[in-house]
Amino acid sequence: MIKTGIIGGSGYTAGELLRLLQNHPKTTVDFVYSTTNAGKPVAKVHQDLLGDTDLLFTDTINPEVNLVFLCLGHGQSKAFLEKHHFASHTRIIDLGNDFRLHPDAGSFVYGLPELNRKKIKMTQFVANPGCFATAIQLALVPLAQHQELQNSIHINATTGSTGAGVQPSGTTHHSWRTNNMSHYKAFEHQHLDEIQQSLDKLQPGFNQELLFIPNRGDFSRGIFATLYTQTEKSLDAIVALYKTFYQNDPFVVVTTDTIHLKQVVQTNKCIISLEKKGKYLLITSIIDNLIKGASGQAIQNMNLMFGLDEKTGLQLKSGSF
Repeated sequence: MIKTGIIGGSGYTAGELLRLLQNHPKTTVDFVYSTTNAGKPVAKVHQDLLGDTDLLFTDTINPEVNLVFLCLGHGQSKAFLEKHHFASHTRIIDLGNDFRLHPDAGSFVYGLPELNRKKIKMTQFVANPGCFATAIQLALVPLAQHQELQNSIHINATTGSTGAGVQPSGTTHHSWRTNNMSHYKAFEHQHLDEIQQSLDKLQPGFNQELLFIPNRGDFSRGIFATLYTQTEKSLDAIVALYKTFYQNDPFVVVTTDTIHLKQVVQTNKCIISLEKKGKYLLITSIIDNLIKGASGQAIQNMNLMFGLDEKTGLQLKSGSF
């Protein structure tokens, strides 16, 4: 069994990790670290786990575990690892943004399995991608791989309220978010750097505009991203290109059907829909921001790092009503 620890155990991504690890046949959770909740039952904070676990939060770590998931706030993982030391065999998956970008990445591999599967299998350290970055990269990397991104790319993506984290703010209150919608960080969202980094590697010299408008949605989980760009290729050729690119990726589905968010919520899937009108290619990419966009992808990476089938513990079914 893979003995795991979770650092930063009270947030949404940690709660989702616990739920998924609870049903993973090859793992045990050794500790859940939270200085603010030390001594408190985990199920008091993550109430969906009531009756499923007797774990208590702790303010001490076991440095000998096989794997540590870092679920700390952005910018906190590096400082934590400088202060706390783990055994030389311990593998680390960081769900924050500290190690996603060069040169800060150091020995961390960028953990998008559909792009870096071989490297993930060989590494000790993984930087889990951001949620928007996951949905948008999966929509674009097949085109970049074939040097087909030759025009500006317009992106509009809406995320659920869990994307803002567990700490309340003026834009996460139920009374503000319900029956409401707004955009934020237009053209400057931090995940653009991740997307740009991957596209630059796949399509050297890529210099087209990435125009990204992120939106806050009136729902709790999921990302619905639409992207459009110009291309001379036919829809049939584009569909064939995407299906070939993702033929060995168990969690990516390519279709020409109209898709909707409920098809992926509570799953590790990314569904990509392709449409074409004249020269314009419309790409729709949908994921669950907490699963494929965070904790599920972390477990997918864990599976690869430990030589397991990457679907282990992640064969989840969405609810369509």
